[in-house]
Amino acid sequence: MSLLVRKGLHQVEEDLGDPERSLKRELGPMDIAVMGVAVAVGAGIFSVGAQAAALYAGPSVIISFVIAAVICGLAVMNYAEFASSVPVSGSAYTFSYLSLGELLAWVIGWDLILEMLMAASVISKYWGIYLSGVFGFLHIDVPTEFSIGSVSVSWPPALIVAFFTVLLVLGTKLTSRVNGILTAIKISVTLFIIVAGAFYVKASNFTPFFPPSEPITDGSATGVLGQSLFSFLSGAEPTRYGAYGLMGAAALVFFAFIGFDIVATTAEEAKDPQKTLPRGIFGGLALVSALYIAVTIVVTGMVSYKTMATQKDVSLATAFKLVGANWVGTLITIGILIGLTTVIMVLLLGLTRVVFSMSRDGLVPRQVSRTSKRGTPALLQIICGVVVAVVAALADVDQLSEMINIGTLSAFVLVSFSIPVQRKRFPDLKRGFTVPFSPVLPIISGVLCLWLMANLAVETWLRFIVWLLVGFVIYFGYSYLHSRVRREGHQENVLSQFGEGLVAGDAAASDPAPLIAASETREMTVLNQDAEPIRTPRAALVMTVLAGAAVLTEVVLALTGVLDIRAMSNGLVWLSMLVPLPGLVLSHIALSRAEATEQSWDTVPREKLPNWARFGAAIRQPLTLLSVGYGLTAVAVVVAVLHLVEVL
Repeated sequence: MSLLVRKGLHQVEEDLGDPERSLKRELGPMDIAVMGVAVAVGAGIFSVGAQAAALYAGPSVIISFVIAAVICGLAVMNYAEFASSVPVSGSAYTFSYLSLGELLAWVIGWDLILEMLMAASVISKYWGIYLSGVFGFLHIDVPTEFSIGSVSVSWPPALIVAFFTVLLVLGTKLTSRVNGILTAIKISVTLFIIVAGAFYVKASNFTPFFPPSEPITDGSATGVLGQSLFSFLSGAEPTRYGAYGLMGAAALVFFAFIGFDIVATTAEEAKDPQKTLPRGIFGGLALVSALYIAVTIVVTGMVSYKTMATQKDVSLATAFKLVGANWVGTLITIGILIGLTTVIMVLLLGLTRVVFSMSRDGLVPRQVSRTSKRGTPALLQIICGVVVAVVAALADVDQLSEMINIGTLSAFVLVSFSIPVQRKRFPDLKRGFTVPFSPVLPIISGVLCLWLMANLAVETWLRFIVWLLVGFVIYFGYSYLHSRVRREGHQENVLSQFGEGLVAGDAAASDPAPLIAASETREMTVLNQDAEPIRTPRAALVMTVLAGAAVLTEVVLALTGVLDIRAMSNGLVWLSMLVPLPGLVLSHIALSRAEATEQSWDTVPREKLPNWARFGAAIRQPLTLLSVGYGLTAVAVVVAVLHLVEVL
């Protein structure tokens, strides 16, 4: 049993047939398409394009949107094939579990949680800000924040999250109808704004279409950590515009297309998913791409990007303000408020469906994946709603918005590379849609998504690494031991040791009785040598303890002021990050050996095994060491990030 143990189609069928953990199929192609448009057409259509033009690419941001749309289209084809062939909840997480194995599935599920949790929290926060703007327009004096001690609390995000949480608990179909009405309204507002802005477009504002590269000269940490990872690794100075700016803008505006991976999480609730999902996904993507490119042409044509770059909090409303059409700003505020409302709903739905799938597999507690009489995971929906509401109401989430992009892109990468693997593993699987020119197009899609990831900011990557390390802490501390797929892999019958796909006829023909007897004698001899032959991984334990002492000492010295983070040498920073590595390597070796020991118990009839020889008995200690080791690494990376911020 390895870290890449894969889920089987028979286990997917078991999931779908579980009456306590099943979802109702009640969504049609229009519901799916509207859902994709609802989550993609939000605040981004009124702000991201203007920001990308002003601060990244100038008028060439139009090309950035085209690049992002093409890459998204390639990635969406992979989602459409998976969702139409394996129509279960979970999106990229489930697809990766079937093709790439459990560890990578956990990573992608953890990334999806990051994407949707951050997106729901950030957008809920902005919803509260725009609601305050609407109150001001209507001359309603209602404060949207209050203080509890030194903590500032914003109540509108909690209110809107609570509303949609209740709606989602009552049923997905009801929520879809509300979503359809609100989406129709915001598309109408968007089209009106495009037409109104077209009257102010000047051809001179599109020149130069590809602005020359300019250095960022503020000298702050933001200038270095805010540049793309690719330019940082290549040794280039922090710049904007030019080639780096064009690709940086493409990575930023990719945020506009995150809705379609979320749509795939509803596969288990779609009627006739082989046809419904591809039609809904591609229809929604086409409409969203057209709207975004039209808005971008208008905003870059209305005002020079240089003028926009001098403004604070750049948005589409800024462009209308600069041309004297202030009245449109109010309409934009209302459009954004409505747009954000539907985005929040779909994000809450997607977040819950991903965690639901992970819970059903045992990677998070299975108790929360039970569905209600209405066919919704009510308890889990409430838990997710509470977490999003608390984060949005209390946290300053502005700095975390780019985390949404890196979570989405990492999911796109793994889904793209999963297609060829799935084709090879399940060649006869019925597919409602197939990606053409496989494996060429899926691989191109994965590489392009990796390229976009490389154009995200350095600070985003550092936060992402910490998030992944925290995920490993949870995986080795809980998920590995409670994995349903892993537990079912430990069969009591020795036949499971002769390879995947052995059928009853083959078993009878091979006559494994002598092998069973020999294996039984061998294993019982080993088991009888000692009361409990489970070795403690002493070397891994010693190295982990030493690493813990080193990292925690560094943290204590820094917190007490004895050690100045700014004065730390680069060598010490690297040493603190690498010191847990020997313990991690030894712990992984110990886990592999312990897993082999537990697999050998599977060849012995259960009634002849001692009580202690059960799943988890041998692997528990290595798993604990791995969880601690990854936790120490996360702490060391956080210290390194603080050092970078102070020094740069």
